[in-house]
Amino acid sequence: MSTPSPTPPLRTLLRMTRPGFLGITVVAVLLGIAIAAACGHGPHVGTGMATLLLACLAHAAGNVLNDYHDALNGADAANTAGIHPFTGGSRLIQERVVTPQQTRELFYLLAFLLCAFGLLLAVKSTGWVIVLGLAGVLLTWAYSAPPLALMKHGMGEFAVALVWGLVVIGADAVQRGSLFIIPVVTALSYALLVSNILLINGVPDAPSDAQVGKRTLAVLLGPRGAALAYLLISTLAHGWLAGGVWLLYQPEPALWGLLSWPLSLLAFVLFWRAARTPQQLRPAIVLTIAAALLHGLAMAAGFWSMHLG
Repeated sequence: MSTPSPTPPLRTLLRMTRPGFLGITVVAVLLGIAIAAACGHGPHVGTGMATLLLACLAHAAGNVLNDYHDALNGADAANTAGIHPFTGGSRLIQERVVTPQQTRELFYLLAFLLCAFGLLLAVKSTGWVIVLGLAGVLLTWAYSAPPLALMKHGMGEFAVALVWGLVVIGADAVQRGSLFIIPVVTALSYALLVSNILLINGVPDAPSDAQVGKRTLAVLLGPRGAALAYLLISTLAHGWLAGGVWLLYQPEPALWGLLSWPLSLLAFVLFWRAARTPQQLRPAIVLTIAAALLHGLAMAAGFWSMHLG
């Protein structure tokens, strides 16, 4: 069995952050910037890029922290049926590429950078960066770490929705210099679709999660129950968007986000069919990620069209 390197190379450090998942954070930031631009605020390129960097740092830190705690509680070690790279963590600790201590140290480094650059961005833009950033960091910590460990008590999806909603709201606030109702309302549908990624990813991991006492929604509801919850969440997300436009809380171009509804429906059908054979869920997982990305990008394009028009 291999022995971890005393100093992981840069490529390994990057793999530890699971960069393939950062796309959902990039889209959340772009959506927040587009909302602000549609309202006549920006886009300010410098603070926009800084927001993107900070949001990705926060997401990377959360991924690393999650790997660390899933190594401590044994969830990833027990998971031999995950669908890599979507479920089961980065697997780098289990493959003895890195140690838990090295994983913890990388989290501390990312957290330090996040705090330092976050304070600088707050000085350059708005103090709301500190408030929203602290809320996001606390939720990220509470998701993985004891004593709360929300991911172990069926509340992980709720925490994830809140975090990605805060990313959209924060990206808008940096451009705008204040909080506003439109990004808050708009963020919800995107945040719900991101939470569905966690929900469906939990199904292949459910047997190992249950083995170590992690009571995720997939464990609590069972595969078919998780599929029905998935349909409910995706329906609520798209219904919220349509209702928000109808009630004039969001402008009509935001309806471009409904383009993701067919993808969500198709993903549900595949989810339902393969719920009892989790190893066949890969196409549904891919469609779930695609639906969230398309939803956020389409809404961002709609808001951006208002800025250009």
